Amino acid sequence: MGLFSRKRPDQSQQASDASRPTIDKAQRDPAARQLITAMERRDWASARGFLQSVRDPDDHAFYISVCADVDGVQDWIGEWVAAEPQSTLPLLVQGAHGVFWAWEARGSARAEATQREQFDLFFKRLRFAENCLDEVADRDQYDTTARAFLLTSGVGRQVDLEEQQRRFQDVVKRHPTHKWAHGAMQQYLCRKWFGSHEQMFAFARQTSGYAPPGSQLHGGLVEAHIEMWLDLPSGEDVEYMKRPEVGAEIRAAAQRSIWHPSYQPRPGWPKLHNSFAFAFWQCGDMQAAIDQFKLIGYTYITDHPWHYMGGGDPVDYYLNAYGGGR
Repeated sequence: MGLFSRKRPDQSQQASDASRPTIDKAQRDPAARQLITAMERRDWASARGFLQSVRDPDDHAFYISVCADVDGVQDWIGEWVAAEPQSTLPLLVQGAHGVFWAWEARGSARAEATQREQFDLFFKRLRFAENCLDEVADRDQYDTTARAFLLTSGVGRQVDLEEQQRRFQDVVKRHPTHKWAHGAMQQYLCRKWFGSHEQMFAFARQTSGYAPPGSQLHGGLVEAHIEMWLDLPSGEDVEYMKRPEVGAEIRAAAQRSIWHPSYQPRPGWPKLHNSFAFAFWQCGDMQAAIDQFKLIGYTYITDHPWHYMGGGDPVDYYLNAYGGGR
């Protein structure tokens, strides 16, 4: 197949079942793996002990998202909320999980391919999630995580731009470089949601302009180019990514983030490197792509952005790119 094709890779290029890598929701983060195990066992005491020790706002949002993405949390989280009514933590986990649970009901298809019943359940779960998150924000003036998740739910609730910007400012006035908040705001501004390519790129470039050297926020430029690639018809997408100015901006983003001497991987770092690997590969910048593939290997594969390649398994698409890049 062509290097940039969105078709499913040939079976001959896939790893055997015995050696086949998998996507780890914990992204090979030991603490995240322990959190997932605790949540699966309904051991909220262990989850609480760790989450209360996390001080960095970006790390906190990552670990809350790990808890929120565990299947079945909705079946028992109410017990934790009832057991500790003075604490906002169980309510935060309940609200964040509600956001994930809502998107699970909606599915990943575009609006025109989503059933009315799915939308009804989606909005019902989002309203519940926002009630929880709003209560956390009301009770904890220093909170950033609930406020950041309200940006994600805002996309689903189809709030207007003024409201979404209010939610964004509510986070960044507490933590100016909040990674989750910036990612959610940029998604809102994508053409596939409620913005335009121009708004998306303006936000990504403005963010990169004030983000400090080594910040993951510079990766927003890479995500913007990936979103542009995704929105273009087959053929035009390949031509777009091979434009010299596109590759130059992606390399400049790498210089300011993952290639900068002050860059330090934080919890959840594999997603950023997978995005850079994908973008370099699509641009034909093979040495830069190979460097990222070597770092990711078969261990740190993430669903994003490989799931954008089509309806197949993201691991297959990654392996095809990884094999073609060596």
